[in-house]
Amino acid sequence: MTQLDVVVVGAGPAGVACAITAADLGLRVVCCDKATFPRDKTCGDGLTTAALRTLEQLGVPLGALEPEWAHVRETVVVSPSGRQVSLPLPTDGAYSTVVPRTHLDASLVAVARARGVDIREGAALTDVVTDANGTKVRLADGTTLEANYVVAADGHWSAVRRLVAPPSKPALGDWHAARAYFRDVHDDRLWVLFEEDLLPGYAWVFPLPGGRANVGFGVLRSDGRTGRELKDLWTHVLARPSVASILRGATPEHSVRAWPIPTSYDPDRLTFGRVLFTGDAASVVDPMTGEGIAQALETGILAARAIATFGNDADAVTARYRETVDNRLGHDLRFARSLQRILRSPLGARASMRVAGLTPWTRRNFARWLFEDYPRALVLTPSRWRRHMFTGPGAYR
Repeated sequence: MTQLDVVVVGAGPAGVACAITAADLGLRVVCCDKATFPRDKTCGDGLTTAALRTLEQLGVPLGALEPEWAHVRETVVVSPSGRQVSLPLPTDGAYSTVVPRTHLDASLVAVARARGVDIREGAALTDVVTDANGTKVRLADGTTLEANYVVAADGHWSAVRRLVAPPSKPALGDWHAARAYFRDVHDDRLWVLFEEDLLPGYAWVFPLPGGRANVGFGVLRSDGRTGRELKDLWTHVLARPSVASILRGATPEHSVRAWPIPTSYDPDRLTFGRVLFTGDAASVVDPMTGEGIAQALETGILAARAIATFGNDADAVTARYRETVDNRLGHDLRFARSLQRILRSPLGARASMRVAGLTPWTRRNFARWLFEDYPRALVLTPSRWRRHMFTGPGAYR
């Protein structure tokens, strides 16, 4: 049996980013997923500037994302008072796009395969055994993979975490989100709507090619709504004048789907022995926006780099991974949680929108900040400053 350097469990953005990076660094890697692709992943489908730049750096060609992506050139943010602020995005590249996860994830798998990565679909996990010497991953087809490390990229309901760190009951997540696809939407702008009873959450209408849109909302679970109230909230959100005016004449394609969003980032939960957790399995999701794809990609890359740097020294690998994730993402996730508290108040949300819309300069720069053109807390962390840190070009110029 060939001894691998790493087995990646999960072939979403975090898993594929890890597998591609590991292969590029000369590691022996296998990436397995219980699904077969294409498969749907319930999501808002938005890609920020940070996510797009990382995809480009990974060598994902623009042709792999087109023609399913919608290039966002203007965002409209709506205050609880109904005030609309238009946020134009720069034209020197892609700063925000919307790509259905069905297409995005399948495209990433295809790119990884073309780069020589061993990706196994329909390979459900049944067991993970880890000790001081290595790991063994057992799959439903009877295959056993032996590796120095396991990278868990298997989402919020991480089977790896439940197997290696029991008792580890699946949590409901910090946010509850719901979405459905609509057709015949005659507005190609990206809409973010802060309704007073959803704060610090929001509703959205994200454009897709061909007059389609991803429509949804996200709210904090700590607000105390019951499961029935969360389910009924979908109908109420669609009936809001702010949402209904955008969707006038549009029709849903499928039923609504809901999912949890984990935002309780904790550096101590990034590793367990020789297992490194990435993406939603590590709860590295922005507490303010619910964005997680950029963070998933980055944690996948950082996991592979830590393994490539320190080899079989498990203590050094896990210490480096926790350190680099916290340096690259921790400041911003904690800062976003502080901003979330401001947005919980209707007064705070209205004031934020008013400041964002003051001048053409504030509108341009608020858009870049919102779409992670640079790290959220960059201005507060001088160690990360560099030239042109606020004026970098978009992706795929």
